[in-house]
Amino acid sequence: MSITLPGQTLAQKLIARASGRSHVTPGDIVTCRVDLAMSHDSSGPRRVKPMLEKLGVSVWDPEKYVIVTDHYLPASDDDSRAILTLTRDWVKSEGIRHFHDGVGICHVVLPEKGHLKPGMLVVGGDSHSPSGGAFGTYMFGVGATEMLGVLVSGEIWLRVPDTIRIEWSGRFADGVSAKDAMLFLCGRLGMDGGQYQAVEYTGDAVRALNMQERMTMANMTAEFGGQAGLIAPDATTLAYLAAAGVHDADAAPWHSDADAPLLAEHVFDAAALAPQVAAPFSPANAADVEQFHAQAIDIAYIGACTGAKLEDMRMAARILKGRRVAPQVTLMLAPASLHDQQQAQKEGTLDILLDAGAQLLPNACGACAGYGAHRFGENVRVISSTARNFKGRMGAASAQVFLASPYTVAASALTGHITDPRLYLERAA
Repeated sequence: MSITLPGQTLAQKLIARASGRSHVTPGDIVTCRVDLAMSHDSSGPRRVKPMLEKLGVSVWDPEKYVIVTDHYLPASDDDSRAILTLTRDWVKSEGIRHFHDGVGICHVVLPEKGHLKPGMLVVGGDSHSPSGGAFGTYMFGVGATEMLGVLVSGEIWLRVPDTIRIEWSGRFADGVSAKDAMLFLCGRLGMDGGQYQAVEYTGDAVRALNMQERMTMANMTAEFGGQAGLIAPDATTLAYLAAAGVHDADAAPWHSDADAPLLAEHVFDAAALAPQVAAPFSPANAADVEQFHAQAIDIAYIGACTGAKLEDMRMAARILKGRRVAPQVTLMLAPASLHDQQQAQKEGTLDILLDAGAQLLPNACGACAGYGAHRFGENVRVISSTARNFKGRMGAASAQVFLASPYTVAASALTGHITDPRLYLERAA
């Protein structure tokens, strides 16, 4: 008598592969082989080095550990200089070959350098590690103690998650982006809407997104409360990976079966979504941009892994081309990677932003991480393309940080108050 097993979600298939099983069920506890681990200068050597030394062990496979410097750059004091020195010295002593120093934010650099591909299981020492799920990779964030276990053994145990499916039907309107979709989800379903399960994004609107927009969507699963944010790989994924030097990727196996079990399913009309803004001090304080049109701003910040990739800079440039920011507004631009900055320079996007009045900052986490010289001061009103606006995260506790897409940040920089970017796109049409 044959037994017909139920269909598998993308998350189940990825975890089954990593655990050496043909089939897993939500709720199972499994031990998974880790294909890759990633840390940055804040979460990496300064935390794991002393623990490894105490145990008297080294990294299980130096070829499978990627380290990126992005939080403490540029070094602004003795502490940050010491952390960067420790990171660079330890990488050499441990033989870590995949070390990306000062070339951008880890979540952008990792796929940019060809480290991700469909089917992998990856752990990251940062809460925004779900970004890797845009590539059909099961990737999630871990703390220093869990990372230690991975670095010693090359394995991690997981409870197989349930899957929550988020479908965006139709197409997003011009001036509406993946950032708007994720702020909407935070506002509609709450920051625990993902219930620390796997969240899979589907629908025509998602399939129409380029890879960097998909990265924003997967990344902000962290704000939505999911463990992993997944998008099934397709031709768009493979084209991006080929450009990054990955030619052995296979998208075919990595999709959810039609009869796969779901914890919940939500369907939204992409065409009906307006640009979103989240008020201080939570991404869940999101609403349509029109509800904030009278809100004055002092700083417009285009930065972070969710807001300053090449596609994000292109969004802002569409608004700012041939225009200047309001005289009372400081526009700050921190490109998410050196590669993206160079491409923006080559195609003219960067010049548009600089001609509009943007101040160019280093390729680092910058104000988003709350480190260094670009923290926001007392009582400033900021509109930012970053993912979080928790009180005091980006500087003074009195700073009022509103979240929005690069489109909306750029439009607001022009007027000095929060502004619907579609007004400027209509004029350019």
